Amino acid sequence: MYLGGTPPWDIGRPQPALLELANRGAFAGHVLDVGCGTGEHAILAAQLGLEATGIDSSPKAIEIARSKARERGVSMRFEVGDALKLDELGTKFETVIDSGLFHVFDDEARSVFVRSLHAATLPGSRYHLLCFSDLAPGEMGPRRITQQEIRSSFAEGWEVESIDPANMAVTLSPDGMPAWRASITRA
Repeated sequence: MYLGGTPPWDIGRPQPALLELANRGAFAGHVLDVGCGTGEHAILAAQLGLEATGIDSSPKAIEIARSKARERGVSMRFEVGDALKLDELGTKFETVIDSGLFHVFDDEARSVFVRSLHAATLPGSRYHLLCFSDLAPGEMGPRRITQQEIRSSFAEGWEVESIDPANMAVTLSPDGMPAWRASITRA
């Protein structure tokens, strides 16, 4: 999607629902922006003075993210990587930010992803998720996620602290899309 232009989820700034968490001090320690796209949330974490890493499967997105980081004068690690193999990063993270990745996985890949997250985090680490909600109209785009799907995905080895209605900004609609913002702690 990055080779043909700007994808609809790349709004050129952090998602407001995640920026609000950052402003409340919810990001701490070494931060992983998983499925980072062009890096807005990893760059935000670095601008807050935190160690930040961003991974994405798209080499073009990582190239853009690295360029943005240089232009904004922040230092961080961006890598092409597989969210289903986070242990290969060789690092443990205290905060993981997920803006629009969780909802692209089918049930089987979602289970692998949750295990991958567990392997790359420490007890007490926080996972902040922003995903399309089942309240989003239509069928175009990624899968819509229910609160129950989030709770059941993180039923073992995690504690779901909160799931709140939110909005995911997209370039296709000035109103954005209904979303869930969840904060989940690794046991």
